[in-house]
Amino acid sequence: MPVITRPHEFNVDDLYVDLLRATGHRLFLKCEGFNFAGSIKLKAAAEMIAAAERAGQLTPGTMLVESSSGNLGVALSVVAASRGYRFVCVTDARCNLGARQLMQSLGAEVQVIGEPDAEGGLLGARLRRVKRICAENEGSVWLNQYANPANWLAHYRATGPEVLRDFPDLDVLFVGAGTTGTLMGCARYLREVRPAVRVVAIDSEGSVTFGTPPAPRMIPGLGTGVRPQLLDESFVDDVVHVAEVDTVRTARRLVADGFVFGGSTGTVVCGAARWLERNGAGPETTAVALAPDLGERYLDTVHNEQWVSDIYGADAIASADLGGGVTGA
Repeated sequence: MPVITRPHEFNVDDLYVDLLRATGHRLFLKCEGFNFAGSIKLKAAAEMIAAAERAGQLTPGTMLVESSSGNLGVALSVVAASRGYRFVCVTDARCNLGARQLMQSLGAEVQVIGEPDAEGGLLGARLRRVKRICAENEGSVWLNQYANPANWLAHYRATGPEVLRDFPDLDVLFVGAGTTGTLMGCARYLREVRPAVRVVAIDSEGSVTFGTPPAPRMIPGLGTGVRPQLLDESFVDDVVHVAEVDTVRTARRLVADGFVFGGSTGTVVCGAARWLERNGAGPETTAVALAPDLGERYLDTVHNEQWVSDIYGADAIASADLGGGVTGA
């Protein structure tokens, strides 16, 4: 019987969904949403705060500051509350209302950016606000998930080993790219212990992470308007970009089987199915994809028909054949 004293001490790390029925491929989805923060970001939040504590940067009552589109903000709110730190999250209008309310219920201050920067978009505007807050509050600490090595170390130490423990015959791992902390941690670990495993990054169309042109994005989570400092493309074997409309269709296809996942998971599953189809993966191929969170925080967006219709058009809600027939595949 598990007994914990801190919320970050609990995380289900061995639950997978077999997506053969949905995709036609031997693809297993690692569910990272079963913890007190509801997402994979709890690992990074706990590791970054622990690293700052070891470095002597934090004292009781220290104000933590971070930019987040939602999930990391919630995770930091959870850990900060349990450790006695103040927390200010700078987000933008794409952050789901549920995530903002959850952060506030945990005692965090949430500041919402409404206007993008000319160059860095909404992320650039968020980072500018973070730096201003830190300049105005002596002793505050910006954890900086975009450059903090503790971000990827969390997944080098935990997520990568967990996947290989459960699937020792792993052939390919699909990881969504946001800050690229999860991607880099898993990729670095696998490069050391199982270099034959292919690591495929899944990104959103409109993201600049891998050098593609910027474009508006409405679903928070994956993708970025500023290239992450953590990214080292030498550890990535391939990249798949997914249009947001296909993210929506894939998430809704999973709901048809009773699995309610969020936008990031829809993107990752869609990209993984496309890659497996294009590369002729057969029944002997063992593939794992990471599902960063569940779908409750997307009920007013990805899983809301009116929102989808308003953003992507009335024909956006269509069935998705994940075996390669999704629009744009």
